[in-house]
Amino acid sequence: MTTFALRTASPAKTRAEAVVVGVLPDGKLAPGAEDVASAYGRKLSGLLATLGVKGGAGEVAKVPTGGTIASPLLVLVGLGPDPDAAAVRRAAGNAARAVTNAASVALALPADTPELVRAVVEGYRLGGYAFTSYKSKPGTPTTPAEVVVLTPAARRADVVSALGPAQVLVDAVVAARDWVNTPPGDLTPPAFADAIAAAVRSTNKGLDKGATQVKVTVLDEDRLAELGCGGLLAVGAGSAAPPRLVELSYAPKDAVAHVALVGKGITFDSGGLWIKPAASMATMKEDMAGAAAVVQATLAAARLGLPVRVSAYAALAENMVGEASMRPGDVLTTYDGTTVEVTNTDAEGRLVLADALGRAVEAEPDVVLDIATLTGHMVMALGEKMAGVMGDDDVVATVLAAGAAVGEDAWPMPIPEFMDERIHGSTIADLAQYDGIRWGGGLFAAAFLREFTGGLPWAHLDIAGPTFNKGGPAGHLAAGATGYGVATLLEYLRSRATAGGAAAPAASVPA
Repeated sequence: MTTFALRTASPAKTRAEAVVVGVLPDGKLAPGAEDVASAYGRKLSGLLATLGVKGGAGEVAKVPTGGTIASPLLVLVGLGPDPDAAAVRRAAGNAARAVTNAASVALALPADTPELVRAVVEGYRLGGYAFTSYKSKPGTPTTPAEVVVLTPAARRADVVSALGPAQVLVDAVVAARDWVNTPPGDLTPPAFADAIAAAVRSTNKGLDKGATQVKVTVLDEDRLAELGCGGLLAVGAGSAAPPRLVELSYAPKDAVAHVALVGKGITFDSGGLWIKPAASMATMKEDMAGAAAVVQATLAAARLGLPVRVSAYAALAENMVGEASMRPGDVLTTYDGTTVEVTNTDAEGRLVLADALGRAVEAEPDVVLDIATLTGHMVMALGEKMAGVMGDDDVVATVLAAGAAVGEDAWPMPIPEFMDERIHGSTIADLAQYDGIRWGGGLFAAAFLREFTGGLPWAHLDIAGPTFNKGGPAGHLAAGATGYGVATLLEYLRSRATAGGAAAPAASVPA
């Protein structure tokens, strides 16, 4: 277990086994590393030139110090031209992978504000993340026992208070990453529901005496049938592992707002009878990332004691091919009584979300947020690094602001009026699940979901792109699951707490 601490010590005099400093494009070391620059003096520019370090984002170089400074190893990380929190976060992540087998590391990156301190801690922990649960020989752990953030502001109350929440948030992102990375055969809907219940128990056990605990209810297939959750039942009908709806409630007595969070939890998506091409199916264990984000954001809110009531719904099903699989042409009835004509079994996410949204609306929250790896159309529109956000303008703006504050890229997308005609295009049911028109599929899906929000303030986050990193690690992102969305949801909850007139711990963590 790595511990983090804040100190005012000189990076040139610290005896940590490695010291990390930032480099700017002008060939100078970034703020926080002044003492190291002084120790090297005129030799510094020649050293950087020899190493080819120009301060660009993503650059990393390791230099034995030979006694020039007290630490035996100097790690240089490029910050790019704008060393803001996002740049510091990425650089800290790169440094975490560069420093191996060091018992102690000192981070002398820009860290004179709470935002930058959080970025350093978040970046280093997330950049060093590795999922090794299934490695028969995971190797020697490379994470240091102690990481010290060197900052002249180490004794300032606002900076000190940023350290704890940052670690809570990173814990949540790591937990979400672990769930998404777990092989789908081991994280079926019942197994995922059990894992969520276990996480709730663990969170409650760690809360201070008298703190508000999180309540969890797991609805199995029999209860779903009693309630008329036709979407979840239809999607899960082809799988040997039946669906689940997991409902969490965090209701502090001093709550100043009530937010409902709804997450898509398709533990594996084969496409059903519209079976996916093999290449498209390879990473479909990621299709439950929305549910993972909703659960972990709720548990982190409880750990932080945010004065916001949270009602969370994780809609869990496995979309498989079986003798009972739903068919194109079937008509199902969702929890709120709406009938839906199924025309594409690979557009299953909106069906499970319809039931969960219906349940969420009954809790009468102030606002509803749903998050889902919903459409490939959104990836085509925005790429693999950015989410699309749709819904009521005011809610969308607040969600986008939350994402910007924590370094999760998102972009507003419209729900054009003509989409209403398209989703009502079925001749035999209330709604058409899919209409076969190739263009604007992500907007169609959002318009479909809006039908189940009961007119409440609402926003939909389509995270199909940024939830899974199919390339190599970069910055604070590891290969595989990113944990995208945990940070944005948590920051949104914090903003609601603050807007409601109550003080709340500053919170940000990227994924």
